[in-house]
Amino acid sequence: LRAYHEGMSIPEAIAAARDRIDRATSACGRTDSVHLELAVKTRTPEECREAAAALSEAGLSILLGHNRVQEARATVEAIREVPGARIHLIGPLQSNKINHALACVDAIESLDSPALASKIDARATGTLPVFVEVNVSGEATKHGCSPADVSALIDAVETSAHLQLAGFMTVGLNSPVEADVRSAYAQLRGIRDEAASRLGIEESDLALSMGMSRDLEWAISEGATIVRLGTAIFGERRA
Repeated sequence: LRAYHEGMSIPEAIAAARDRIDRATSACGRTDSVHLELAVKTRTPEECREAAAALSEAGLSILLGHNRVQEARATVEAIREVPGARIHLIGPLQSNKINHALACVDAIESLDSPALASKIDARATGTLPVFVEVNVSGEATKHGCSPADVSALIDAVETSAHLQLAGFMTVGLNSPVEADVRSAYAQLRGIRDEAASRLGIEESDLALSMGMSRDLEWAISEGATIVRLGTAIFGERRA
């Protein structure tokens, strides 16, 4: 499913990815929007700025996701040169990096415990959008809370002073079997729908950040509203 080809410029790769997203959205009969988030792990400040500018020039939402706080810190100045650019943290957040994260990201997609929610809330000012990361695949290598622990985490966000529940995130099952991958994504959608009902809000008020370069079509079929693409835009990650 990979769309990236050697020699393709970042704007060309973004256009190709956007075409994949639009085709997938149409194929399953959806009429809502699916946003492209660029996963910029290991990318230089210059590449991040170019990518943000390319999104802007294409008329797309300018959303870049960082796996590591230190890389977000190293690139934030370059990214902020593009008006309207937003930075999300999509990788795990350690307690000793909270202050650094709050200084350079606009949202945290990797909230995975009430304890972390409490620590972030104690240091945040203003309103910080957060996504609850859920390990729906059950793989030991994946981050996120278990589905059984989602309710407690939502409670922690709802009772906080500064955190706002913006949606849910997961890293898909590492499998070539479509039915298995889609089943895990469907589970996250169910978790989102149940949370919306419990909170008395519209399902569309809570984003579903799921799907990457290899499986975005499957994720969109199961309701993804944000897909996180790295290799489809930049090629293979650097070491």
